Amino acid sequence: MTGAWTAAAVDPHDDGEPPDADEWVDVTVPGRPERFAGEDTVAYRLRFDDPRASDTQRTLLELRGLFARASIWMNGELLGEHDAYFVPARFEFDPAERNELVVECHAPQDAFGGVQTTDLLPEDAAVPGIWWDARVRVRPETFLDGMTVRPRIEDDGAVIEAAVTVDAAAKLDDRVTFSTRPEGFRGGGTMEQASVTAAAGERTTLTREIRVRDPSRWWPHDYGSQHRYTVRAKLGETSVSETTGLRTVEYGDDGLFVNGQRVSARGVNVLPSDDPATDVERAAAANANLVRAHAHVPPHDLHEACDDAGVLVWQDLPLTGDREYDVDRGEALATALADEYGHHPSVSLYGVHDDPRSPFAAPVSGGRVGRYRFRWRAWRTDYDHGSDDAVGDAFPADAPVIPVAGPPGTAPDAAHLYPGWKYGTATDAEWLLDRYPDLGDIVGEYGAGSLAFGGDATGGDDVPGFDADAHEMKVGDDDPEMSQSYQAATLKTVTETLRRRGTDVLAAFALRDTAPDAGMGVLAHDGSEKPGYEALTQSFEPVQAVLDSPPEAGSVGVTVVNDGPDAVEPTLAWTAGNAEGTEDVTVDAHDTVAAGTADVPRDAEAVELLLTLSDRTVFNAYRL
Repeated sequence: MTGAWTAAAVDPHDDGEPPDADEWVDVTVPGRPERFAGEDTVAYRLRFDDPRASDTQRTLLELRGLFARASIWMNGELLGEHDAYFVPARFEFDPAERNELVVECHAPQDAFGGVQTTDLLPEDAAVPGIWWDARVRVRPETFLDGMTVRPRIEDDGAVIEAAVTVDAAAKLDDRVTFSTRPEGFRGGGTMEQASVTAAAGERTTLTREIRVRDPSRWWPHDYGSQHRYTVRAKLGETSVSETTGLRTVEYGDDGLFVNGQRVSARGVNVLPSDDPATDVERAAAANANLVRAHAHVPPHDLHEACDDAGVLVWQDLPLTGDREYDVDRGEALATALADEYGHHPSVSLYGVHDDPRSPFAAPVSGGRVGRYRFRWRAWRTDYDHGSDDAVGDAFPADAPVIPVAGPPGTAPDAAHLYPGWKYGTATDAEWLLDRYPDLGDIVGEYGAGSLAFGGDATGGDDVPGFDADAHEMKVGDDDPEMSQSYQAATLKTVTETLRRRGTDVLAAFALRDTAPDAGMGVLAHDGSEKPGYEALTQSFEPVQAVLDSPPEAGSVGVTVVNDGPDAVEPTLAWTAGNAEGTEDVTVDAHDTVAAGTADVPRDAEAVELLLTLSDRTVFNAYRL
């Protein structure tokens, strides 16, 4: 869309008329204009010429990332309302020679604003606006309008169910051609036709089940190739397409399975970002095979990057905190989310409600007294899963659902565990899993925060996404180097404890700081690496040797963990000061094995582990 966008903060109204303002200021769309941070209602205006080349063409307005509830006017006429930012808003209109589009965006009025409306993010992250895209599309009199695909694997092969809408301005009696094509690999394509008839002015949806010959599946990157198929529908000179992949995902007592193959998922939480594809790249480079879209829905860029990289996506609804909500609304959003994003083969888990209670909002000290306090807070926390379970049932059966992800005490389906940050020490992860073994199956959050180099924050500053009280209790110093070293050590200890204990799915919190001065990320706000990034990269190696406890002088056990699909027979070599040793081990897929002990001298400064496999060597290190 050509032309200059302007915007203004306006008073909410419900008289059906477009808003007006004394002053409209220039803004960039798509975007989140910082000057409107904290405003409840912001109106956006664009004036543009008729985009058509002839009067027979039709015009469609498409807005993506329309946050959160919006009213849309064209030339003073109300085109419609929209209230789910992750679903495109589409409207047809009859253009004049000169046109005025006005979009009035309101802050969320229900519980489904997601993480953007919490103190994890700066206030300007929730500016009502057009976040992702805005365009006018010119179409012929009769055209295809959008396509949805839903793949299904059957005993004798695979089927892709495709649905396309035919919008006919004139009477239609024709055929739509459906085709499938492998993307980037050799395989069999298909082509078939379906008859379509429509009266003038009629919109009709045409569905077709397309059988895939000799189907090739999409796999996580540790397990195979990321095969995908593009489905295209063509009518006359118009066509639409969608790309999908074939895979199955199941979760049960024996773990997470993709295509019938057990997968150990190691990942990170990602928060809203201006460059989600780069975040996926950085996560994969840290040996993560999963990202959790934490209590928000990103644009398709993130999911497409995960499709490409073979990274699983844990996709949450935008629902977080101690909020009551309308279950019918939640079910409708769950259905809309699956319809819009379900074609991505990377989408492997859906989440409903994040952190419905906060028993550890104030940090708890360590030691015996701290454990008593922890147990008391967990015991007195009560939460009814009924609404979240009902919303979870609205998701399709082709991906597991996590109704509640939260702290101990909420009986979570996925646990948020913060030893070494919210309570106790990092080594208390062992005690937690012994005391509450059900918390160790799926862990949706863990970690610690840190200060950033070059920032203005101290341990007592109010920084979005950073618990200054926890930092003061656990670190007690405003030195960024000490703060980041503590974060790295905590992440390493908890990650390796969870892996030794056989956690099926784990996701550290978080990949990137949401503010320049401090945060929970292993990357700073500008993308630079903190020590925690390298620590996580080492601890996330699919096959890795880890210490059974933080190193100190004396004997410390060593365990080799294997998250890969095949058994391995590596040789372990360890060094600590002038001491060294070796051990040959055999580790089955998704198993662990004790690999002897490392005898650490009193004058050693570090313990280094080197694991030699048939195709590579893997390094791990611990400073005393």
